[in-house]
Amino acid sequence: MKLGVFLMPQQPRTDDPVRRFRECLEQARLARDAGFDAVAAGHHYVSPPYQALQNLPLLARLAGETGSMDLVLSIVLLALLNPVQVAEDVATLDIMSEGRVVFGIGLGYREAEYEAFGVARRDGVPRMLEALDLLKRLWTEDGVTHEGRFFRLHGATCTIRPVQKPFPPVWIAANADAAVARAARLGYAWYANPHAPLATIERQWRLYKETLVGSGHALPPWRPIALECHVAPTREEAFDIARPFLAPKYAAYADWGQDKVLPGDESFRIGFETLARDRFLLGTAEDVIEQLEARVTRLESNYFILRVSWPGMEHAKVLQ
Repeated sequence: MKLGVFLMPQQPRTDDPVRRFRECLEQARLARDAGFDAVAAGHHYVSPPYQALQNLPLLARLAGETGSMDLVLSIVLLALLNPVQVAEDVATLDIMSEGRVVFGIGLGYREAEYEAFGVARRDGVPRMLEALDLLKRLWTEDGVTHEGRFFRLHGATCTIRPVQKPFPPVWIAANADAAVARAARLGYAWYANPHAPLATIERQWRLYKETLVGSGHALPPWRPIALECHVAPTREEAFDIARPFLAPKYAAYADWGQDKVLPGDESFRIGFETLARDRFLLGTAEDVIEQLEARVTRLESNYFILRVSWPGMEHAKVLQ
């Protein structure tokens, strides 16, 4: 089992970005010293009301601060990007970290990001799949020639290749049932989201395993899940500390349409106690251990990425 910390490079636009970056460094060092196995960072563009550091250069800076910890790209919005640049950037990070990269990918769900890159939302899935296929070829073949719907290469050889062979572990983030099944058909680890309640993730986990078997794939060695988490001496204190930061974050998700890409009739515009139920890990150490154990039992999860801070949260509270 592995436990990782999701760093929060998203912050209010009124905050000093240099100060917030330095806080990320200190949080990563403390996670390292506390024995965590990984640090993770997310990926968004044009994302008011927040400023956001980009995850790949941030993790490159952290490569020298994190000892043997995994560096989890959580996630790369692959549908928006050129696979040649992604292949060489990720390979560079894997070399700089001596083989510690986890390559998490996903479609994204924000129209503003697709529009900014001149990509139609309807093309997101085929672009991502074509890019992923090209990445694998660039990381393992010389003289790659490809005539696809979105990308064309003629005799291309990647300048640099990852340390990990044949390439870093691939996790596919997926919210909708169809996306979960797609990850299984491809044989990759499903990176379960922190947004849906446990019952939904459990149903999707059954769908994922059934589709894996039907597609002739073995269960991947790592079954990752991201979770919102805050530990305090009492459950009430954990809620009181998290609510002022976690509630606005989910209000922003609602504005961006994150809840609408989840299965069923999900809405984040509900009371915080209701939103948190069977979704967030907030409470005493014993409470959080119990909720983690439930996911080990019900989801076979063995790689937890815990997001312990949210935009605007004071650095001292994050360290605590």
